[in-house]
Amino acid sequence: MPDAEDKRRTEDEPTKALVERRQLGGTERRRPGFDEENRPPVSSQELIRGPAELTEEPGPRINWRVFIIASAITAVFSVWAMLTPTHAAGIMHTVVEWIAENLGWYYVLTVTLVILFVLWVAFSKEGSVRLGPDHSRPQYKLFTWVAMLFAAGVGIDLLFYSVTGPITQYVNPPAGEGQTAAAAQDAVVWTMFHYGIAGWSIYALLGMAMGYFAYRWGMPLSIRAALYPLLGKRVRGAAGDVIDIVALVGTVFGVATSMGIGVVLLNVGFAWLFGLQQGLALQIALVIVAVVMTVAACTSGVDRGIRWISELNIWSAAAMLLYILVTGRTSFLLNAIVENIGRFVLTLPARTLQTFAYEEGGSEWMAAWTLFFWAFWLAWGPFVGLFLARISRGRTLREFVIAAITAPVLCDFLIVTIFGNSALHEVLNGNKEFARLAMDSPEQGWYALLEMFPGAAFLIGLATLSGLLFYLTSANSGAMVMSNFSSSIPDPSQDGAKWLRIFWAVLTALLTIAMLVAGGVTTMEYATLIFALPVTVIAYLVMASFSKVLRMERADREGQVLRRHSMAAHGGYAPERTWRQRLAGMRAYPSKKQVAQFMERTVQPALGDVVKEFAKQGYQASLDIAPNEQSGIASHVLVVTIPDHRSFLYQVQAVEAPVPMFGGRMSRETDVYYRVEVFTQTGSEGYDLMGVTRQQVIDDVLDRYEAHLGFLTYSSERDYASVLTPPVDPVTGGIMQVQPAEEPDDEAAGGGGRE
Repeated sequence: MPDAEDKRRTEDEPTKALVERRQLGGTERRRPGFDEENRPPVSSQELIRGPAELTEEPGPRINWRVFIIASAITAVFSVWAMLTPTHAAGIMHTVVEWIAENLGWYYVLTVTLVILFVLWVAFSKEGSVRLGPDHSRPQYKLFTWVAMLFAAGVGIDLLFYSVTGPITQYVNPPAGEGQTAAAAQDAVVWTMFHYGIAGWSIYALLGMAMGYFAYRWGMPLSIRAALYPLLGKRVRGAAGDVIDIVALVGTVFGVATSMGIGVVLLNVGFAWLFGLQQGLALQIALVIVAVVMTVAACTSGVDRGIRWISELNIWSAAAMLLYILVTGRTSFLLNAIVENIGRFVLTLPARTLQTFAYEEGGSEWMAAWTLFFWAFWLAWGPFVGLFLARISRGRTLREFVIAAITAPVLCDFLIVTIFGNSALHEVLNGNKEFARLAMDSPEQGWYALLEMFPGAAFLIGLATLSGLLFYLTSANSGAMVMSNFSSSIPDPSQDGAKWLRIFWAVLTALLTIAMLVAGGVTTMEYATLIFALPVTVIAYLVMASFSKVLRMERADREGQVLRRHSMAAHGGYAPERTWRQRLAGMRAYPSKKQVAQFMERTVQPALGDVVKEFAKQGYQASLDIAPNEQSGIASHVLVVTIPDHRSFLYQVQAVEAPVPMFGGRMSRETDVYYRVEVFTQTGSEGYDLMGVTRQQVIDDVLDRYEAHLGFLTYSSERDYASVLTPPVDPVTGGIMQVQPAEEPDDEAAGGGGRE
């Protein structure tokens, strides 16, 4: 503990004392042979170097090592499966049996811990942290966002298993006697469980981690960036490449499995509608046609192709479900939905940790169902996680997690319960032939169920269209994400090259055909279970890394309580005003010209006086006045460089805002006015400087500087380091890199994403 003299020195000369204390602590903790240059970041001033250390070039480039190795693994596996299909299927079956017998518990435990971790993040104090600067807001409307969540995270395999799953669990349940009332109660719930919270928790974990580091810290949108707090600069080298290769290969096999299941299902629909011959030839033809459509869609980007298909997908699925609900056994289906959801909620903890250790043949059932789905979600985790992060900038961690594990899950539940209970009703009424068909040939069973409804031709056409859209959204977003994993992209708003997306779409199609040749759906399940195993390691690393930065985030927020008396009621500072200034501000909606004059006549002289005084007292201070193309009003950025610590930043920026329809003036001549807001490292502080005096601006700068020094003192006295958000341009959303002390003339550089 520091003595009284140390405390006095810290109060009088906080920067010097902090530097000495940090230097002394670093000397004491350094181990022999420790790699100081490559060690993981332990403080905010080290973590802020992440964007520079993870980015070798300013623009997107292909990571040839990741690209070549992942492509080679996929291509070799595809050729092996096509040339020796029986041998390939046999070896994969043996490996899967070993995994189910020896590592089933590991998959179950991993998924359980992931669920608990994302719930902890959502309901912790750090759940209010945004995927971006504090002032950022979501880019997409709620419906569009949820539609894209659902469409990207669920493939056509949901339709495939929505009929065969419940019937199989009714006839051959994992425990107890089949074809009983107890088996019927659990039949649909097992499929709901496999398409429930577990999979979406995996998506949420990887998505929020990648989005946090990309949009809040300006790092690339990648898994290696999410592991920067654990591995430091090593993530840019071989260690990061291994991580990207594992994520990329898992994604390829996960998407290929969904595509394979999809063409097996669509093959029946197209044959029924157009009188084509079912079989491998038609399946391969559908893969080729789908790749062409995917290439055309994926080159249009998120804002057009994927967005349009996602919204059309959710509307077509809703129309199909409504048709079945209205024309089918409506009262039975509604009763069953309520009971299924209730049973799912009550039995969720027990099912999550269920391994059937005491059941004969339990490992075989686990391998065929629960372990396959857990592996499927893990394989899809990096792919869907990156895509969800890509569309979720501005959301809070709490909003992101809760939406991810509720809205799409409810959509999954509706599909599973309506299709599953419709099929189960037929079996309960004695249709044993349909039950055998659904278990032996799931794709035939799904369409056989649709033929039982009135207007079968219309329903089958609608269902085939919906299935095709499920297929396209997965393949489309998958191609985009694969190109990102095989590239180094500093800007999170950018994606991989178009030709690279086309390449991965074609290679994934080749793998799909290979697995169809080698044995169809069963072989795809085997491959997914095997290649998802390394992804579990990534999940654990991401949880460890993200928990570390959340502790840092907590230190940042707790350190803000040391701010002085000028804390505003809304959470930000506000210069103390006279009552006349406050009243005048309530009626003022200044124009661009008025704000420009205020910046020139009040803000600029005030900041200039502060910089001069800082320099006079030996500080490294600078004032940058930069034009803003969108507002036309220059922004003023004051930076005080603190050696070995986070620099102090005070930015005054004009921000356009809509004129409210209430208040002291009911009529208005213009729709917008301009606010003069203060921005710090964590974004906008939310108050308006317009109308204050030069002295009040100076007082506000000094209040903030004192709070910054108090925050550094607080951080140094804690066992964990603190994190601050990098400075962000309030208009463009670009991240401004504040350079270290040895380069005081280059305070800011553009970059980052978009709102």
